Amino acid sequence: MSQPIKILLAEDEKALAQIVKESLETRNFEVLYCENGEIALKTFLKEKPEVLVLDVMMPKKDGFTLAKEIRAHDKQIPIIFLTAKSQTKDVVEGFEHGGNDYLKKPFSMEELIVRIHALLNRNSLKKVKDTIKIGHYIFNYTKQKLTFNSQEINLTHREAELLFHLSETRNELLDRSLILKKIWGDDDFFSARSMDVFISKLRKKLKKDDKVQIINIRGYGYKLVC
Repeated sequence: MSQPIKILLAEDEKALAQIVKESLETRNFEVLYCENGEIALKTFLKEKPEVLVLDVMMPKKDGFTLAKEIRAHDKQIPIIFLTAKSQTKDVVEGFEHGGNDYLKKPFSMEELIVRIHALLNRNSLKKVKDTIKIGHYIFNYTKQKLTFNSQEINLTHREAELLFHLSETRNELLDRSLILKKIWGDDDFFSARSMDVFISKLRKKLKKDDKVQIINIRGYGYKLVC
């Protein structure tokens, strides 16, 4: 049997946490359970897990705050949020704080496990150059930064992920449904609304070069033109 995947689970609902922990441990995961955000941050720094599953509403330190602090140490570790919230603004906020995926309660264990493996596979397969030139911008995916004439512009994890895929298909159509499933894990209404918000944010950060545009091909997807 392969080495267990070390996962940090931060969840203050102890009954739910126990179910998730036991289910994951039967599927070759080593689960580090934390009952609040403060303990989770200390555990993350000490144990170096491979993936994080964080409840949004936790005592002492909520999941969004925890994710933001973890991103200061590690830009690449996959983060999945567990939450009862599902409004577009809540989903966007989660991604802005460094989340990779968003699972609404109640959820099935099979869905959680599929999403964990999808994120781990994405991280291991992705080969990213140190820098990518986009017009007069220099894009560093690993550091999540854009540079324009020595001015640095910080990107969120989700913005960097989306820009990476747009840059890989520059001047060609990036299929809307395909990228939603690849990055968001679903092409439902809320995921689509969330992606539209992030496209708008990227446009604002790329506006210093008027030859760089993200064009909306209505009903089909987006195209990065540069």
